[in-house]
Amino acid sequence: MAKALRRVGDNLWPVLQQAVAAALSWWIADDLIDHHVPLFAPIATLVALNTPLGGRGTNTVRVLVGVISGVVVGQLAFTLLGHGTVTVGVAVLCALLAALVLDGRRITMAQAAVGAVICVAAGQQAGTDRVLDALVGGAVALVFSQLLFPVHPLTLLRKAESTTLSGLADALALTAREMDAEDDERTVRTWDEVRTVYTLLDDLGRARADSVAVAGRTLHRRGGREPLTRETATALQLDLLGNSCFTLVRRALALDTRHRQEFAPTLRALSGALDALAAAPGSRAVRRHATRRALDAVRNAPDAGLTSTVTVWETARLVAQDVLVFAGVDAEEAGRAVHEGVTEVAVPEPPHRRRTPSLRRRP
Repeated sequence: MAKALRRVGDNLWPVLQQAVAAALSWWIADDLIDHHVPLFAPIATLVALNTPLGGRGTNTVRVLVGVISGVVVGQLAFTLLGHGTVTVGVAVLCALLAALVLDGRRITMAQAAVGAVICVAAGQQAGTDRVLDALVGGAVALVFSQLLFPVHPLTLLRKAESTTLSGLADALALTAREMDAEDDERTVRTWDEVRTVYTLLDDLGRARADSVAVAGRTLHRRGGREPLTRETATALQLDLLGNSCFTLVRRALALDTRHRQEFAPTLRALSGALDALAAAPGSRAVRRHATRRALDAVRNAPDAGLTSTVTVWETARLVAQDVLVFAGVDAEEAGRAVHEGVTEVAVPEPPHRRRTPSLRRRP
């Protein structure tokens, strides 16, 4: 239930935008253009906006490219071959090939194929109406995504960071629970569930690319690129942090029962540090709190003992060190702090969004 509520909270605003944009597309096509069946206009808007923030403008262009290319191919096939099963197959094949040449994305190919089928099945007028609907729906989607509610690139990146940190925290917490369990209570699904976090790291990589693209394409986001550049470099540290967490999970689960239970509190403490950081990765206070928790988790790590346990402790230290580096601490200082058992390190101020300067002249 908590995850479901989080999903609703994180996506409520984009969903509301889609609903209003779809209604607006219907109104334009039905009342202003007097389209007799304005069905595809809101559908085009929904398809264009139904993508992660930062990619909605590009998605809209792909929808338009797919629809137009599919309609053109479908009309040519209908003119040359008329109605029929063979015509549908030929039209879809040619539309898909054209989409592959133009873009190659799945959404472009799907829209091209649908447009071709509509043209062959319902005739030339249906194809023309489909293009008109796509233009109306695409225009509304672009207005919403690029003019009215453009996502700030730094906000986009921070949201992906928060999701990734939360996923890593869940992975460590799940592993800690597994290590606390008795032998007959352990499941075989732990590692399979932990590995799903790889998807979050992939999503973070796409968010980094999308944030840079948004900063370059959206006019009033072109200013203030320096904070985004800094945060993009910081976000790269999450890849290393993710690898450290996965290594820690793998090595911890390889321990025998007695040593597993000894390490469970450490994994739980590191999970808490990541979870705290996920709450607001752009807050300096939150970053300081997370670094203190990470340092506290490995402060008493031994340097000698059984080889397998020392190895796990070193990996736990590496996780703590990566947390500090993500928070902005210099890598050498972070390594020294982790191994010397300090209680706190200086955390620099993270990059922040710059306010759009006022257009009014100063007196």
